[in-house]
Amino acid sequence: MDKLQILVVDDESRMRKLVKDFLIREGYGVLEAGDGMEAMDIFCANKEIDLIILDVMMPKMDGWQVCREIRRSSDIPIIMLTARSDERDELQGFELGVDEYISKPFSPKILVARVSAILRRTHGAEAEGKLCVGGIEVNKAAHMVLVDGKSIELSYKEFELLTYFLENQGLALSREKILNNVWNYDYFGDARTIDTHVKKLRSKLGEKGNYIKTIWGMGYKFEVE
Repeated sequence: MDKLQILVVDDESRMRKLVKDFLIREGYGVLEAGDGMEAMDIFCANKEIDLIILDVMMPKMDGWQVCREIRRSSDIPIIMLTARSDERDELQGFELGVDEYISKPFSPKILVARVSAILRRTHGAEAEGKLCVGGIEVNKAAHMVLVDGKSIELSYKEFELLTYFLENQGLALSREKILNNVWNYDYFGDARTIDTHVKKLRSKLGEKGNYIKTIWGMGYKFEVE
């Protein structure tokens, strides 16, 4: 399989290099642009780009303008970077169809984890209804889970919870976020139900249950050691 291609757009060369180095380390191909005009030229000339990391404040053409232009013809995933932590900016980004919105300064590892999570939703084995991480295979179409090739029985919610963890590996997930995505927004029960399901899921996964890390006071993270 060819490398997935990511376009990194930022007028700060040091920021581009930092992001590029982390992405290359994870096996991605990287294209760079120093302003919005250059980004549009590269995007129009290259149909193999899989995701765009886009800074908001740039000369010639800012991130909002670039996003608007791209959304006229493409639903390619876009992650916006900004030095401002402003709710209005964030809402504007989501209205324009931005997939993620990250404020500077940020952890490059978190950025790469979010890139990976988005691309897993749009590429690779998941397109066939399968997720394979650290010896755990989830077949969403058949509703089956294999651990080191052996089938295990999970309840419906345990299956949904494991799928959500695999789709978001490396990301810190609050209990609220897990409830909203696995139990849906109309769930009004006790958030401690998550802890109960995680305990059962860890037990059924055996040694691989250790991939589900507890983040005290917040929630959980699925991370392969």
